[in-house]
Amino acid sequence: MRIFLDQGVPDPLRRHLTGHAADTAFERGWSHLKNGALLDAAEQDGYEVMITTDQNLRYQQNLRGRRLAVLVLLSTSWPRIQPRTGEIRDAVNGIDPGSLTEVPI
Repeated sequence: MRIFLDQGVPDPLRRHLTGHAADTAFERGWSHLKNGALLDAAEQDGYEVMITTDQNLRYQQNLRGRRLAVLVLLSTSWPRIQPRTGEIRDAVNGIDPGSLTEVPI
């Protein structure tokens, strides 16, 4: 599965998403894109999941009809996220296209 890591998602998380290919907004040159344009770019480029820390995304964007699933981490802190990597990986593996799932951290 192709996973896109939004700004704010700690880069070390990608090492824990075994079996998946993960790229960052910085690597793609998309750091300047805002939510709607970022979702469009990720979806058009074939990403299946976007992981973000933007807790307001669900209120700012209509995800209905999208193929891209969104996983929201409720923290940007790697020390807080690291112990939950198994739960995050499970959420990625079970997420449905076009859905939004939050992982409380």
